[in-house]
Amino acid sequence: MVHKNFTMALLAATVGACSPIPTKDALPEREPIPAQETSNTQSTDTPTLVDTEESLPPEDIWDRLRRGFQLNHHTSDPRVEDYIAYFSRNEGYMARVTQRARRYIFHVAEALDQANMPLELALLPIVESAYDPFAYSHARASGMWQFIPSTGRSLGLQQNWWYDGRRDVHESTRAAIKYFNYLSERFDGDWELVLAAYNSGEGTVRRAIERNRRKGLGTRFWDLKLPRETRHYVPQLLALAEVVSHPEQYQVPLHDVANQPYFVRVDVGSQIDLVQAADLAEIEIEELYLLNPGYNRWATDPNGNHQLLIPIGSHQQFESALKLLPKNQRVTWQHYTIVRGDTLSTIARDYQTTVSAIREANKLHNNNIRAGTTLLIPSASGPAGQYAYALDQRVRHRQSSGHGQKTRYTVQPGDSLWAIARKLKVSVKALASWNSMAPSDTLRPGRILIAYGSTPDNNSRTTRKVSYRVRSGDSLYRIASKFSIRIDDILRWNKLTKSKYLQPGQRLTLFVDSAGNQRKPF
Repeated sequence: MVHKNFTMALLAATVGACSPIPTKDALPEREPIPAQETSNTQSTDTPTLVDTEESLPPEDIWDRLRRGFQLNHHTSDPRVEDYIAYFSRNEGYMARVTQRARRYIFHVAEALDQANMPLELALLPIVESAYDPFAYSHARASGMWQFIPSTGRSLGLQQNWWYDGRRDVHESTRAAIKYFNYLSERFDGDWELVLAAYNSGEGTVRRAIERNRRKGLGTRFWDLKLPRETRHYVPQLLALAEVVSHPEQYQVPLHDVANQPYFVRVDVGSQIDLVQAADLAEIEIEELYLLNPGYNRWATDPNGNHQLLIPIGSHQQFESALKLLPKNQRVTWQHYTIVRGDTLSTIARDYQTTVSAIREANKLHNNNIRAGTTLLIPSASGPAGQYAYALDQRVRHRQSSGHGQKTRYTVQPGDSLWAIARKLKVSVKALASWNSMAPSDTLRPGRILIAYGSTPDNNSRTTRKVSYRVRSGDSLYRIASKFSIRIDDILRWNKLTKSKYLQPGQRLTLFVDSAGNQRKPF
């Protein structure tokens, strides 16, 4: 079985995050669900055709999901009731999230059906990411299924500079079903335990079961002592399924979504500029990125996945136009003459490409280059603004929370998130949030960060002034690394020069972010 080769990272994986827990509130009045009428007088001699709901094709995707529901939603657990009340009160949220799901949910339902799995799982991306394929958590979980990097790699999801399979709609759904199947085998088909393990990790659930077993207690999900988030994770999904089962009863609006494919998967066969692909399909570039959120840059991965999801009404136009376009014309090529001091990495950064792509295009065997030589560089065909959806893909879903003037900052060598936040007069927490980062994430020179508005340095709730006493063996580099600040800032704050040596016992004034290095809750 494929699951026997999974790494330990997969076995203990933690994926996704639950929405905020609602406070308990009065439930909407529940009407009894009418039982289907039957007749005991029907003759067994003559077959009679009965028009039942199950014999008719599904009216829409929600009807299809209802028919494929397999879990028990009618639990009296107060957590389920709390979530039912929460969704009933928040009609706007349900309308928005089901509208966002319209591109993806048929594909998810189809894949789950083929795997013979409960269709309640098609609602799990609502819990995980509100069906946002660009969602990125502070725990570095990404995509609508919210895989962390190690779990994604264990499930075969490629992650590189060009492409992140955790956000790929088709590939991440395949990986999620692979993971569900693995967990289902480990927990004997108990889907409540499977869901708990998907959220908190197989090891966490297994240990909780063993603790209860030793004490002679029950080993169902409802009996276990699990992390707080996990205790609410399963009830949230069950409440969603109950609400989708009876939207009129709970007065919850569901966006109309047809029970039919939204897109077709097309193998392009080579790297292609995404703006050019959108033009071939005669669709907006934003629509192309929403269907292909796995691509980080202006083009598909030159060495990897060449699959594009194209709206079903546009794929014939796209494939016809693609046949007329030679592979060597699917990206734009620039001729660049190397000057003294250039390196392949600096050239790649300037042209928003990679060293490997330049080496492959120019048949270079190593990174050695010579001034005066001309390189062929793959580059974007349009202005940067056309690719804003890709370049800002980690922050677009956060931008609605930004206020004030939008600022772009290009990361310089030696920059830290704290130093940039101070320079832009914003908090580290806000800067990390706007750019869908964890405060501990590594910054790559050349990366563009987004910030909104400004707040004076002395108003930052997380910045504090520290008097630091130099210890024996300290250096500027060691102190800067310890507090995640820049050497240049230490010099500026203390009016020092790099030529001056630090002395043990010397006092330095530092401005340190008190929250930046704290471990954030998952």
